[in-house]
Amino acid sequence: MDFANFLIQLLNSLQYGLLLFMLAAGLTLIFGIMGVVNLAHGSFYMLGAYLAWFLASQFDSLVLAIVVGTLLAVALGWALEWLLFRHFYHRDHLDQVLLTFGLIYIFEEVRSILWGDDVHSVPVPELVNWSIPLTENLSYPVYRLVISAVCVALALGLYLLISKTRLGMKIRAGAFNREMTEALGINIRLIHGVVFALGVALAAIAGMIASPISSVYPGMGSSVLIMCFVVVVIGGIGSVRGALVAALMVGLVDTFGKVLLPQIAGMAVYMLMAGVLLYKPEGLFKQ
Repeated sequence: MDFANFLIQLLNSLQYGLLLFMLAAGLTLIFGIMGVVNLAHGSFYMLGAYLAWFLASQFDSLVLAIVVGTLLAVALGWALEWLLFRHFYHRDHLDQVLLTFGLIYIFEEVRSILWGDDVHSVPVPELVNWSIPLTENLSYPVYRLVISAVCVALALGLYLLISKTRLGMKIRAGAFNREMTEALGINIRLIHGVVFALGVALAAIAGMIASPISSVYPGMGSSVLIMCFVVVVIGGIGSVRGALVAALMVGLVDTFGKVLLPQIAGMAVYMLMAGVLLYKPEGLFKQ
């Protein structure tokens, strides 16, 4: 593998890893802070992709579609937490699994009714629809670099929100000791609503920005959900920092595994997870 090919695969792995982080960060926040096993998280990624396709066709602008789609995703997350999830915080995890598994079928049926079962493509915005030449025959799409930049910006924003703001302090306090947090007068239900809406929005944004390079198709959330759980387990449940490190590791192993060792590429990520859990049973970073 020459340097140009290595650079392309490295950039691809970073872009894939950062997208996985966007998804896994919401999942680990919801599970680590609220204690909810959310199997429907991949459906939010799918809904984001379909919103990007539908709204971009209406507004003739992917950027505007992402802005509007994000607001809709926040509203959906808030409504789901208020109507359903807050009634399951003290229930058994099996009840949560059954609830979120049922939501997968509901979202798939709603998607089929609203937008059909066809595969759709989302055009890349003209401003970034060009490539950077690396050699005479190889180039790299600028839009993939834009995806990475957006993910890095959102990761930094999430870090600042959790670590440097009063809201983040309340979120961390609620995750550490819910009863004590409530005794101090903090509205933990409001915090849970914010966390769930944030998690849904992150998953939807990942689907929206990825739609021009991955297409939009039924069931697209199922495959990314498995990888999300792998990232959360490797990084440590409830740890956003762990989700970032684990997502980048999974991106590198998955991408270079398909290039260098295609015979075992399908299980390379799971071998990574097994190796990490062998030495760190609770993941790389504890909450």
